[in-house]
Amino acid sequence: MERIRRASHAGSWYTDNPKKLAEELDGWITAAGLPKSSDVRGVIAPHAGYSYSGRAAAYAFGNIDPTNISRVFLLGPSHHYYTPKCALSTATVYKTPIGDLPIDLEVIEELKATGKFELMNLRVDEAEHSMEMHLPYLVKVFEGHPVKVVPILVGALGAENEAMYGKLLAKYIDDPQNFFSVSSDFCHWGSRFSFGAQKYLPSALGVMFNYIHYDKKYGAIHKSIEALDKMGMDIIETGDADAFKEYLSEYDNTICGRHPISVFLHMLRNSSTRIKIKFLRYEQSSQCKTTRDSSVSYASAAAKVDA
Repeated sequence: MERIRRASHAGSWYTDNPKKLAEELDGWITAAGLPKSSDVRGVIAPHAGYSYSGRAAAYAFGNIDPTNISRVFLLGPSHHYYTPKCALSTATVYKTPIGDLPIDLEVIEELKATGKFELMNLRVDEAEHSMEMHLPYLVKVFEGHPVKVVPILVGALGAENEAMYGKLLAKYIDDPQNFFSVSSDFCHWGSRFSFGAQKYLPSALGVMFNYIHYDKKYGAIHKSIEALDKMGMDIIETGDADAFKEYLSEYDNTICGRHPISVFLHMLRNSSTRIKIKFLRYEQSSQCKTTRDSSVSYASAAAKVDA
C-alpha cells in the first residue's frame, strides 16, 4: 500500500509552483558554476526556507554527478519530535512539486532488522522540514536518473549512539551507488536562540532562545559568528568526530544538524573508502551588529573520494 509523505512545506518554505521552483533551482545551480564529479559521495547542506538558504545549498547539490547513483541516504535532525535514537520513515514515497522520490523499502527493512531504529509516523515525518528541504534539489539533480531515498531522522543522540549509528551505516559508504545528503544549518545567533537544553529536553526542540556568544576580538558580531562557524567547519573537514564533539561542548554552537554531522563523521571513520569533506560556501541570513539582531548561518560542503 502506498503511503505518501506530502510536500508539507511547499507553498511556505519554498514555492509550490513547479515551473517557478524548477527555474529557481536551475538558476542557483548554474550560478554556483560547479563541475559535477562522480567522486562526490555526499553533501552537507542547509535546510532553511529557500529565500534564505536556497542559493547556498546549490554549492552542495551542484557537485553531484547522478550517473552511477541509485540511492540517497538522507540524514536530518529532528526539530519537533524527541527521540534519543534514529528513526526511519514509514512512507513509501516522498512528494515534491517537481517530482516524487520513492523510498528504498528494502534498505529500510534491512535497517529495521538491526533493532537499533524506531519508526516515525507520517505526522512526525511531515512536521519535520530538515530532510524535505533537500528533496527538490535531489529531484532536480537526478532528473532522468532513477533514484530511491532512505530518510533517517537523527534524534538527540549521545556520543555513544552517534558512534554506534556511524559504524552501522559505514558499510553503505563503500558502495559507490550510495549517496549521503546531510542536513544542517549552522549558528542560530540572537536572543531568540538557545541550544544547550535541546540535547536533553523535548520541550526545547521548538523553542530556542538566547544564544549570544560574542568574541570581541573579531570586531563586528557577524564576524565573530563567522569565526565560530568556520572553526567548526575546519574541524568537520578534518573528519575528527571527537574533536567536533569537543568543539560543541566548549562553544555550544547552535548547529542544529550536529547529530547528523557527527554520525556522518563516524561513518567516514569506519568505512574503507577514504572520503574528505570540503566546505564550498558560507552565508548568513543577516549581519548581526547589535545584541538585538539575529541570524542563521548556512554552510555547504561536498564529501569527495580522496584518491
